[in-house]
Amino acid sequence: MPVVLVLLALLLVFVITVLAKTVRIVPQARAGIVERFGKYKQTLPAGLNIVVPFIDKVRYLIDLREQVVSFPPSSVITEDNLTVEIDTVIYFQVIDPVAATYEIANYIQAVEQITMTTLRNIVGGMDLEQTLTSRETINSGLRGVLDEATGKWGIRVGRVEIKSIDPPPSIKDTMEKQMRADRDKRAAILTAEGQRQSAILTAEGQKQSAILQAEGQRESQILRAQADREAAILRAQGEGQAIQTVFQAIHDGQPDQSLLAYQYLQMMPKIAEGDANKVWIIPSEFNEALKGLGSTMSQLQGIPQEVDGPRTRVDMGPAEPQLPRGANRDDGELSEANEAVQAAIREAATAAEPRSRSGSAGTPGTQAQGTDPSIDSVDVPPEPPAPPAAPPVS
Repeated sequence: MPVVLVLLALLLVFVITVLAKTVRIVPQARAGIVERFGKYKQTLPAGLNIVVPFIDKVRYLIDLREQVVSFPPSSVITEDNLTVEIDTVIYFQVIDPVAATYEIANYIQAVEQITMTTLRNIVGGMDLEQTLTSRETINSGLRGVLDEATGKWGIRVGRVEIKSIDPPPSIKDTMEKQMRADRDKRAAILTAEGQRQSAILTAEGQKQSAILQAEGQRESQILRAQADREAAILRAQGEGQAIQTVFQAIHDGQPDQSLLAYQYLQMMPKIAEGDANKVWIIPSEFNEALKGLGSTMSQLQGIPQEVDGPRTRVDMGPAEPQLPRGANRDDGELSEANEAVQAAIREAATAAEPRSRSGSAGTPGTQAQGTDPSIDSVDVPPEPPAPPAAPPVS
């Protein structure tokens, strides 16, 4: 009885083992490589699979999902002989489990090595600046080479990304200094441009201000000129009206020759004024006017007249009664006129003496040197005799 129980137990264990070897469950996105007597037999898909126990063996279980592998930094020498450290990231996917199992022993290591060699070939033809600024070019070159190399391994490279590019520390310091210099240069350029724009705007403002000031001054000058012209016109009109008024007043007064002679005599002292007046000219009409003045004064009452032939006493008529002392005479105005005429004649004679002395002949009535022959010199008539005294009134 115990032997039977042992045999039954052994049989149960054998059945369980056979079932375990026969039924194989493959997870999703996995593929199982089955070998029979060491030779590839089939690929098990995901799910429940039946194999021959103790004959078929699931050798490899391949992951069919896209995988991401980050490789350690690799030293790469650029075209300008600078060593840089480049980190890369590969995105790939197994599309053929049989090829990935039997065509390459370790496809991850193989991808890493081919990535390093391809990266050195690509970066070796670039300088440092191009390497730092041409990441997309490097990624495209790596992806093309890896797709061509890994295609026969049953692997498809989806993307290749460069994670970092680290130049040497000395190059980093130099780059930082260069970047700082570039920033300073840009700042100086921006400052200069700002100052230039400010100077341009200031100059334009000054130009506009100068133009406006010039226009204002021009308009002011135009207005001032117009005002001066109008003032001159009004002044000329006023002077013209004044001259017309004076001329009309003189015309209405009907002046005679004696009034003109008297005006000549009044102007003589003013003509002779000044220390520099050595020679002065008297119009020829002055003689005629002076003669007219003498004849006029001789016709007044009480003044004898000069006649041709022997001189006779002029009948003065009845004697005027002598007025008391302090009383006003009826002809007081006539006496004042006689005195004024006598004073004017004396002033004319006194003023004519320097001119007669400066002449070439040295006698009165001669022409001054350098003067117009048409202008005569002054002949001062003799002073008329004083009127006789009137008899006293009885």
